[in-house]
Amino acid sequence: MERPSTPPPGNASRTQASLLTPERVRQVEINRLRAKAKQRLREEVGASSSSSSNQNGKRPLSNNAVTRSPTTPGKQKPLARDARLGKYFDYDLSKMENTKGGYLVDDGKEVDEAMIAKEKQRERERAKHNLEPQISLDPEMNPKCKECQTIDIDHNFKKTFNCLVCNKCKNDFPEKYGLLTKTECKEDYLLTDSELRDQEALPHLLKANPHKSTFANMMLYVRYQVEEFAWTKWGSPEALDAEYERRMAIKKKTKNRKFEESLRDLRRRTRETVWQKRQDAEHKHVYGPVENGSQVCHTCGFTIEVEEF
Repeated sequence: MERPSTPPPGNASRTQASLLTPERVRQVEINRLRAKAKQRLREEVGASSSSSSNQNGKRPLSNNAVTRSPTTPGKQKPLARDARLGKYFDYDLSKMENTKGGYLVDDGKEVDEAMIAKEKQRERERAKHNLEPQISLDPEMNPKCKECQTIDIDHNFKKTFNCLVCNKCKNDFPEKYGLLTKTECKEDYLLTDSELRDQEALPHLLKANPHKSTFANMMLYVRYQVEEFAWTKWGSPEALDAEYERRMAIKKKTKNRKFEESLRDLRRRTRETVWQKRQDAEHKHVYGPVENGSQVCHTCGFTIEVEEF
């Protein structure tokens, strides 16, 4: 009995080739050509990407689509806007017009040239009003302080109160150039509201109330102007003092009279209460016959209800 042996490799390959049909051989050749074409395409893409790299040696963004992983999403949705940021409006800045007036002109509307010119005129007048007057080269032509004769006067004081005084003298003489409130003018100098509202007779400065923003504005007056107006009204400082004393005496008398009346009323009510309590304690009711389920006291008229059985 003979022992089987392994055939040589060359014989095996020739045996497998002899077993392939013509159709099988044709399919193998087509697959080989397709593989070579894919390999040639990959080499060309790699050469083009390496030649078009940027200055940092990185591939450009346009080539990332070729080598993108299949798992990477092609297009991502934009993030939703947070509602807590509130509403906003988009403006096309390329279509806006600068009218030099601080307004945003809507599309399709004509610019009101007359209104813009009027606003510019008002702005020039405000700027001119706020500017300090120029100093003249002639010393006699410049306004001077009443106290020290300097030309460095407070222009705000001059514009508001028509008073020529410098800052130094204004601080050194508070008994003359100090500011008084409307309440102080009414209480100390006995002036009325109509007199204090007259801007020509008594110039005043309006200022926001420091106690509360919703209160009426403060009206400030210069002390010496208020005194001059009060001396003219009452005749002299002594006459003003006499009028002040007379009003204070009347006020004190009225206050004492009201106090005495309230004290008298309190005593009367206290006496009536004590007398009533004493009468109630000493009184004994004397009731009459029962009528309609009630009895009445003959002395005080007190009525009680009685149940009849």
